[in-house]
This record gives sequence, structure tokens and C-alpha cells, in this order.
Amino acid sequence: MRRLTTLLAAAALLVSVQANAGKIVVLDVQRALLSSNAASDFRKQLQEEFADDEKQLVDLEKQARVLQEKLQKNAGLSSDEEVKQLRLQFQKAFGEYQRRGQELQQQRAQREQVFIGEMKPRLDEIIQGLIKAQDIDLIVNKQAAIYVVPSLDITQSVVEQLNK
Repeated sequence: MRRLTTLLAAAALLVSVQANAGKIVVLDVQRALLSSNAASDFRKQLQEEFADDEKQLVDLEKQARVLQEKLQKNAGLSSDEEVKQLRLQFQKAFGEYQRRGQELQQQRAQREQVFIGEMKPRLDEIIQGLIKAQDIDLIVNKQAAIYVVPSLDITQSVVEQLNK
């Protein structure tokens, strides 16, 4: 009898929690931002903006590879001084390649952060509008969920509104 009472109490609690839960939805914020037309335009703009830098980076990589191949081919045939000189040239070229690559990556990351910062107020406004329009009580980040019924995912609705 005691087990039955405990089981009934647990069932009543579960029903009570579900009744008070309200509407729960999930949102993949990153996908919503990156799937928007604004993000697509931004990626094109970045590609154009950094095209020359990326070409220079590819040229530096080729230069370092040529020096590395030359170093490997001539390792046993050249004098120690020539090998040392080639190794120094390779290290210098490779170091410059790495430095410029990191610099370019940092510049891109900064521009992406600026883009996200510019999009955030619009995204917040859209989310607030959906909360009011759909009487949403809780929005869960989609990455935090293991399984979600597709009908609970509002990501596409957010993308559509971002594209307006």
C-alpha cells in the first residue's frame, strides 16, 4: 500500500510538472545566424576583402615547400654550409607563412565577431517576437538537447525572419 501511494504521488507530480511546463522549443542560434542571407553576403565580402592576403599566403606556402624539397634533395649532396643556408631560408619562409596565417585568421575572427555583434540585436528582437507570438515559456539551445522532435525546432522560423 505504501508503494502504491508513493507511485501515485510521483505520477501526480509528473503530471503537475508537465501541465505547468508551458511551451518549450529549441533554437540553434549559430545555424540561424550562419544560414541567413546576411551571413552569406558577409562571407562573400570577407572572401573579396581577404583574397589578396590569401593569395600571398598560398605563395608563401609554395615558397616554403620548394625550399623544403630542395633541402631534402640536396641534403647529402651539398656542403654543410649550403644545407645550413637552405635550412635557414626554409625556417624563415615557414615562419613568415605561419605568422601571416595566424594574422589573417585573427583578422577574420575579429570581423566575424563584429558581424555577430551587429546581428545580435536583430536576432534578440526576432526571438522576443516569437516568444510573444507563440507564447513560448522556454527556449533550449539545440546543442544542449540530445533529441528534439522537429516540430519544436524554431531555427528555420528565425532564419526566415532574419532574411526579411
